[in-house]
Amino acid sequence: MVLKTAVESMNQREEQPTRPAAATSKPEPVSKTITDFPAYFAEIISMEFPQYSTKRNVPVTELAGYATDEFKLYESRPQQSYKAEWGAPYSFVLYQGGAPAGIVMLGDGSSHSKNVKYLISRTYAKKMGLPYINFYTQYPNERAYVINRIKEFMKL
Repeated sequence: MVLKTAVESMNQREEQPTRPAAATSKPEPVSKTITDFPAYFAEIISMEFPQYSTKRNVPVTELAGYATDEFKLYESRPQQSYKAEWGAPYSFVLYQGGAPAGIVMLGDGSSHSKNVKYLISRTYAKKMGLPYINFYTQYPNERAYVINRIKEFMKL
């Protein structure tokens, strides 16, 4: 009896009209297929930019020290102090000759433009005169795009 019900159920599903797959399914964003963005970017940087050594997840204080600066992040709080240790760690710091040469930052959503931790990190990078290259992980970040953006920011 249970077997008969299961077979009937399968037959009913097969009889229902189906839509063509192309019309109903959208291609998945590349970010869904890349499961480990840090490893993906580390591989690209090491293979395409061998002139740089890299370090991952670098605290802002490792480069800027424990500075308390007054700089304008928000119009409504122009005198607010922002400490370097409050910044988001840099995803990758590119070094050349032992000195920091650039920063690659990974984030998702609107983290780079609205999250205060990212704003602090970006501001300290700017104060140190380092190129700050941000990538949003919800976007495709195809290999050629990543390479071209790094070249552009690093002026290669």
